[in-house]
Amino acid sequence: MPNTLLDSQLDTLLAQDRRFIESTEFPIVTVSSSFREDLKQFYGMEHDPNMRDVVFSRAHFSMAFAMAVEAWLPQKDRQHLEKYIAPQPNAKRAWFIDPTNYVQSKDWSKIQTIEYIGRKLARNSFLKWVKDRIDTFARNRLPITTAITPPLLHLFQHVHRPIISLHYEVGNILAGVGKHVVQVVTDPHVRDQYLDHADLPNIKFCVFDEKTKSDFLEKAALFGKHVDEKRVIVTGPPVCPRVVGARKKKSIHDLRRRPLRICITTGGLGTNKEEVRKILSELLDLVRKRPEPIHILCYAGTQHDFTLMIQDIAKKEHITIEPLENENAKFRLIHGKHIVELNEQLIQYAFPWADVFITKPSGDMAYDAAAAGCSLLFLTPWGEWEKNIQEVFEQQGVGRKAEIEHIKTQVNVLSVRALHNNESWFEHAKEKALNLPALFLHGSENILNIAKEWK
Repeated sequence: MPNTLLDSQLDTLLAQDRRFIESTEFPIVTVSSSFREDLKQFYGMEHDPNMRDVVFSRAHFSMAFAMAVEAWLPQKDRQHLEKYIAPQPNAKRAWFIDPTNYVQSKDWSKIQTIEYIGRKLARNSFLKWVKDRIDTFARNRLPITTAITPPLLHLFQHVHRPIISLHYEVGNILAGVGKHVVQVVTDPHVRDQYLDHADLPNIKFCVFDEKTKSDFLEKAALFGKHVDEKRVIVTGPPVCPRVVGARKKKSIHDLRRRPLRICITTGGLGTNKEEVRKILSELLDLVRKRPEPIHILCYAGTQHDFTLMIQDIAKKEHITIEPLENENAKFRLIHGKHIVELNEQLIQYAFPWADVFITKPSGDMAYDAAAAGCSLLFLTPWGEWEKNIQEVFEQQGVGRKAEIEHIKTQVNVLSVRALHNNESWFEHAKEKALNLPALFLHGSENILNIAKEWK
């Protein structure tokens, strides 16, 4: 039975967001998660802090939010990004929408089903052949499009400025009805779906690098799509300027003054669970040493089973989980129910703190960690796009494959100063990260400029 009270609240939120998105300079749209309770709080409505967000992808949330922060951030704050700065929304400058927030109660089961299937597949090694196809399966064959299309079209009905899209699903819908769309190709990988409307003159594409542009034009030609190469622009990946600012206070010499700081993360659907379990079970042995050679911060996101697993391992290993505010803690954990808060905690506590991220090569953690001046040890990639991301950062000298079964040995060996200039691999990779080409750091600004200059 439809929840009329919930739908009434959604109608109020919808009206508020529509007002902002129609008048903002930079309208931004994505498909990533529901963050209804944060929206209710922002608009002064009664909200439930215990209601867990539905999350498909932190990447598509964090990139959209990064674009908004890039537009919101005052010039005076840009000089002090080595310190955490809470976002100050400015709807005149930018506003971002996820139509998932406005799916009515009668269709909400479709959204929950998609998340449920994604979470199950992310934890089941026997279904890897399905996991390799999860993106197409979950977003095309399941009815998410029919659920998000009505609120999406309603929200953008009277938007006439170029719309920055962080997900091909919404970009295709909006371009198909004649809206001007700046479609961000979020990875160094061209999915077939990006080409659905690629021949339309009202859509431009912002791509990762020159190779991705070449791949895009080649694939378009193979699909029989004529695409003007001027509509495919190399911008680099969208990263929050606050993440980039975290590199300002980092140095390779940090590793000679204190323990190695390792951040271990999962993705939006809770991928790589067994790998994380094995890694933690081994590395906590190093945390117990005196003096301890490493400190660990784990990111479990909204995945409650991940949180319980990490807490259970820490308990068995007699390791205390300490407060996030203690940057000298041996072991900490970021977890919760709300993607907005979790994203902020990563920006406040993880990216400025870490020397190395152990993560799958996703288009959020990998981009952000490298931009923050961290090296990368990669968990098993979840698809072709993540293999490409891993290859990019390996070529930059920033990342390498994590040896899951021998992670303690790997960390010990990579900490030995056996390279040129008496550097360890961690020091060398961190130096590479701190000297990444500008393309990896200024994608958000570049994409905003594409939208701004489109007449």
